[in-house]
Amino acid sequence: MTQFIKTLVSHFIFFLLAFSCFGQSSYLPQGDKSEHFLDRLEILLQTNPDLNVMTPKPFSRQMAVGVAELADSLHRFFPYDALYNLSKVDQHNLHSLLMNNTEWVTGSKESFKSKHPLWNTIYKTKANFFEVNEKDFFLALNPVLQQNQSIETGNSERVFLNSKGFTMRGIIANKLGFSTYLTDNQERGPGYFQDRVYASGYPAVPGAGYFKHFKETAFDYFDARGSIYFGIWKYFQVQFGYDKNFIGNGYRSLLLSDYSAPYLFLRINTRIWKINYNIMYMEMINQHLPGDYQYPKKYAAIHHLSFNATKWLNLGLFDNVVFSRADHFEFSYLNPVIFLVAAQQQNGSPDKVTVGLDFKANIGHATQFYGQLAINEFVLHEVLHYSDGWWGNKQGLQLGFKYINVFNIKNLDFQIEMNLVRPYVYTHNDTVSNYSHYNQPLAHPLGANFREFITLLRYQPAPRWNVEAKVMYFKQGLDSAGVNFGSNIFLNYETRPRDYGFHIGSGTPANCVNASALVSWEPKENVFLDFSVLFRNYIVHEVDQTSTTNSATFTLGLRINMFRRQYDY
Repeated sequence: MTQFIKTLVSHFIFFLLAFSCFGQSSYLPQGDKSEHFLDRLEILLQTNPDLNVMTPKPFSRQMAVGVAELADSLHRFFPYDALYNLSKVDQHNLHSLLMNNTEWVTGSKESFKSKHPLWNTIYKTKANFFEVNEKDFFLALNPVLQQNQSIETGNSERVFLNSKGFTMRGIIANKLGFSTYLTDNQERGPGYFQDRVYASGYPAVPGAGYFKHFKETAFDYFDARGSIYFGIWKYFQVQFGYDKNFIGNGYRSLLLSDYSAPYLFLRINTRIWKINYNIMYMEMINQHLPGDYQYPKKYAAIHHLSFNATKWLNLGLFDNVVFSRADHFEFSYLNPVIFLVAAQQQNGSPDKVTVGLDFKANIGHATQFYGQLAINEFVLHEVLHYSDGWWGNKQGLQLGFKYINVFNIKNLDFQIEMNLVRPYVYTHNDTVSNYSHYNQPLAHPLGANFREFITLLRYQPAPRWNVEAKVMYFKQGLDSAGVNFGSNIFLNYETRPRDYGFHIGSGTPANCVNASALVSWEPKENVFLDFSVLFRNYIVHEVDQTSTTNSATFTLGLRINMFRRQYDY
């Protein structure tokens, strides 16, 4: 009877919240500090239908606030229930989430106000530099800053990141939402970051688009993003923007990650019943060399269906096509309900198609299992004879596990993840339709032909302190003597040396251990002081020699309203 009452109350609270905050919401920015808290809430609540179904990211601000208010209400109704009792750190994180998304908060906002606003205009609220919150208009404007100074062993040059800009979001008459983010950046990363810019033969600064050289060995680039949001009907939200997206539940994604540069897209998200259906149409930049000229374009269509099969189990279906036409746009790919594999076959199979599956299962209010399967090509006979190493077995697999409040230590969270990607995944038989944008992979940063293992430990001992330890290991097969062994996704797969004998690691084997530790302090809302240490050991086993590169990077940084720049590859 007690459990029935709890369920009834929780559903009633959810019903009220769901219907009291209908509007056009922007999305949480990349690397937002509340992402991990929402991840914890999903596992703690276990059966929340909105969190469980949201495999596409970023999260809607409106949805994030609705879930946070639900968790807060359950905590207040059942303060002695271990399932709903939030730690002091979680309560702080919940309050911070609401304060940073005040436009969707339905309860009291009194605690969001600053005690001493500057000129009664600047920082009237703790979270926003300048805020307007009137009946038919909301606006939040904030500065963006990241200043990192690093010392790298064996590197005589100064390693640094200098980012400054602003971010803004708003809602007009609860009908039209908008957001923008702009930073000007000067960066000289660690030595392996510098090497990576030119590694594929097509220069690209990871995560950035157009760039210029700065002080000979550094890079200068803008990071400009912006979107508008509007609704077609109650269950449909449309975003037209220039930004990044992510599909998955892990640290990495084999379907679509936020590693590459931003791109232009139209996103239609449908949330109804147990389903979330996400459609994206994207315009991207094909392979190019730096310079001032018209860069070649290519296009993609992505469908992702996320379904709550049970209260604790979510299943997903993904398909994607990348294409380019010299004389027309392929309008058949605009059909939002057609299976894209069939559509491209009707066009003569000229384009790059990827299909995928994903799942996540929340078990016991403390753990989550998740995974992805990416398939570029599937021939049953060759899969059954997997040991033959047919080149067309182009599949990728991800399996992961999350465990929160490890050993009953509040806010100590553990995650382990494995990613396996065979050779030639994401490549195509031309250099246009591969799964890339602006000379960067759209899925995993390593491209293909690798196995990777990630362990991540997060601990928040106090509300404004975060500690993180991360170890990554990967083994990858590199091209040998100019022969295409399938790791470089930009090469035409028809340049392969043979048809059989390809396994993960084929080619020149390279092993890497990337270990890092971070201590972060937030003295004021959205102001972070970071200290991090990164150790990297990279070994390439050539036929006649072995080359080893070791480096240690020590970084002290200041961030304001910005995600932390990472070099995790």
